Amino acid sequence: MKAVVRTNFDDSVTAYDAYEQRTGRFTALATLLAAELSARADGPFESVLDAGAGTGASTCVFAERAQRTVALDISREMLRELEAAPRVQADFDHLPFVDGSFDGVAFTASLFLGPDPTVATREAARVLRPGGVVGAVAPLGWVDADGTDVFADLERESRSPTGADAVETALADEFTVTTGTWRFATTAADVRRFHAIPAMAARLYPTLAPEERVAKARNLLGGLEGTVEQRWRWIVGVAD
Repeated sequence: MKAVVRTNFDDSVTAYDAYEQRTGRFTALATLLAAELSARADGPFESVLDAGAGTGASTCVFAERAQRTVALDISREMLRELEAAPRVQADFDHLPFVDGSFDGVAFTASLFLGPDPTVATREAARVLRPGGVVGAVAPLGWVDADGTDVFADLERESRSPTGADAVETALADEFTVTTGTWRFATTAADVRRFHAIPAMAARLYPTLAPEERVAKARNLLGGLEGTVEQRWRWIVGVAD
């Protein structure tokens, strides 16, 4: 499973950056998450682990708040785009750090991509010092003006390896957590751009090759019009 995730993101660099340049969504999520983490931290951040850093949009945000930020991602090709911070290619289920290495661990739009978030949350608890904070963001989907899921009547194979509820439960098992929902007005065109990222289109068609899944997602969403609301759940926990 993790080899598939790595390959999906290795194939997604160009589309991922294009989406971020257009929408700034990953930067916005990281900025909001950083604020929630800071509000619950017991002091300024000395070191933060950006777990699932991608091409570095979130890393840049956390680097503004911490003396040292480490960007970790399973995808070597994603990390090649990031030059501003120490980079580590690794699986966040097996963190290559000693116990108590960080004041904060952030999973910005990443923890839901694995099949079992409990492993990563245990690893986060291990590398956090006492009183450290952890945060994650997981998608709740897109809804139209009356609150209907825009995917409700659309044919697809799957939507996400791990749902937001499972992410929250995994964190709550290890930390004292606070949670909430962020909402973003999103054009139909940007929903299509999101699913032009091969790794994100894999949430709809996980068994198809990258070009095929992106093309099928484009066709699936071709009739979507206007503005919808994208919702993300955030969860922040404090280590004992």
